Amino acid sequence: MTNTFDPEKLQTALETVHRAGIPGVFAEVRDDDRIWRGAAGVADLATGRPVTAEMRHRVGSITKTFTSAAVLQLVDDGEIELDTPIGRYLPRLVPGERGTAITVRMLINHTSGLAEYFPHAYPSLAAFPALAKTTPTSLDDNRFTRFHATDLIEMGVAAPATGTPGGTPGMYSNTNYLLLCQLLETVTGTSAEKYITRNVIERAGLPDTELPAGPHINGPHSLHYEAWFGMIDPPRDYSVYDMSWVGPAASLISTVADLNRFFGLLLAGEIISPSSLAQMQRTVPVISFEGKTIDYGLGLHKMEIPGHGTYWGHDGSVWGGGAMSMTSADGKRQMSIAVNLQRWNQLDSSGKPQPHPIDDALRALTQLALCG
Repeated sequence: MTNTFDPEKLQTALETVHRAGIPGVFAEVRDDDRIWRGAAGVADLATGRPVTAEMRHRVGSITKTFTSAAVLQLVDDGEIELDTPIGRYLPRLVPGERGTAITVRMLINHTSGLAEYFPHAYPSLAAFPALAKTTPTSLDDNRFTRFHATDLIEMGVAAPATGTPGGTPGMYSNTNYLLLCQLLETVTGTSAEKYITRNVIERAGLPDTELPAGPHINGPHSLHYEAWFGMIDPPRDYSVYDMSWVGPAASLISTVADLNRFFGLLLAGEIISPSSLAQMQRTVPVISFEGKTIDYGLGLHKMEIPGHGTYWGHDGSVWGGGAMSMTSADGKRQMSIAVNLQRWNQLDSSGKPQPHPIDDALRALTQLALCG
């Protein structure tokens, strides 16, 4: 793997993402002791306030790695067993045969067969994944809705199963991670938010990372613009949003610097034991919300870049906010990127998202940041 990065090229790649249509993009790249941070574009389209690399941002499903790490710490402590049926811990939430068949591991790696709850919680998205039959109405309706995790879990458990427990490919589902949060609560006697904060966020020394209690992002941040496949035009800001609809499955607020620090420590065996890290890196094929098959471990994605080796991390998306954090297998090269526009692809006549210049620009930035 190459040991250098070119700050000018990285800055140019950020500018290209901005010019392709992302209002604001920012990133941090690390190579051993070298650190580069950059930003391009605006945090607020109305005022032109620039985006900066230090901004706090909703990072979506990157939260899952934090939640998985918290569960694995309890595995290390002998409080939870990965291959124990979830029905043993949470008999009321996953009753009967499924409670016996679905293990903790199957929740973490999305092979439980439990359906995603959010098309049931957001009526205008009921047709998901048939995007052309959805509308963004529910996004606005639920801006300040306080959801209860157990209600959301019940929707996912009641919905038709997406597969047999342990079968592959798995299907990505937030229902799995809300169940893991209930598991944390049952075993520790404290809320998942408090446990993850104390044992993962604070232990890793992440000053700008939090699981929010309210709808606001504290501190300097960008607006979060959602386009919902061209149906919100111009894209609307959803940075103020009650995140109880995902909780510690996807509600984390962080910075690109904190994300790199976290994944660096995690992959160095500083947050969970080497044996739990080895479990985390055992992958299975999982089908993402976008319909892509990904190599998924216990809250970690695996990415192979031909000629440059293996990278570990996660990506995430919320209404209007997106992020991605990847670290090379040897821990030396790291990249975290945040963008303030989501679902920019328009749908074609068959309802499929069409390619957009942003896609190519982000791919080029990722390749350069990890390998260039």
